[in-house]
Amino acid sequence: MAARQVPVTVYAEMTPNPEVMKFVANKVLNPGAPLDYSSSDDTAGSPLAEAVLNFPFVENVFISSNYVSVTKNDKIDWDMVVMETRNFISDYLRNDKEIIKKDALQPHAIKSDQLDDKKGEEVKFNVSTSDLDEKIIDALNEYIRPAVESDGGSIDFVGFKEGVVNVALRGACSGCPSSTVTLKQGIEGLLTRMFPEVKSVESVSL
Repeated sequence: MAARQVPVTVYAEMTPNPEVMKFVANKVLNPGAPLDYSSSDDTAGSPLAEAVLNFPFVENVFISSNYVSVTKNDKIDWDMVVMETRNFISDYLRNDKEIIKKDALQPHAIKSDQLDDKKGEEVKFNVSTSDLDEKIIDALNEYIRPAVESDGGSIDFVGFKEGVVNVALRGACSGCPSSTVTLKQGIEGLLTRMFPEVKSVESVSL
């Protein structure tokens, strides 16, 4: 019996990162927090990511609500592989294959030794410990996240300590040449104006 066909459209969209292409679908791909996978990760939680990473030119797959951001290596131009990649993702979704396993729908974690001295302890994104944390998260969600997601990336609040807001930039924003400008002139400028307690914003590498 043939696989059930569902009406799906996918279009490719350039991002500010020349190595990343955003493939936007007309259906929900990930109802949870954005997830990203590289060739060195355990991709068992996302059959779609595992399949796309089989392409020899793909280095990272980032799955958000309704799009997949694909990072290629620098050995090939997008105009040579964009149609192949788009058609593959479109066919995958049209055949209603599993995108993300249910047990993988959870926030990413980082090691808190990136932030303090509690070596090895995991902290979840978007975990707030104060009213100020909540206000910073709300500001990021309202003013920053829509623009970042439109560029094929994601921003996650990691923590606030001693005047420094730590965030994680992922997807197309990771390694993007303009990410430093976005971080300092955009995100830091906004948060320092809104909250006197904030002195700077730093990016945490995952």
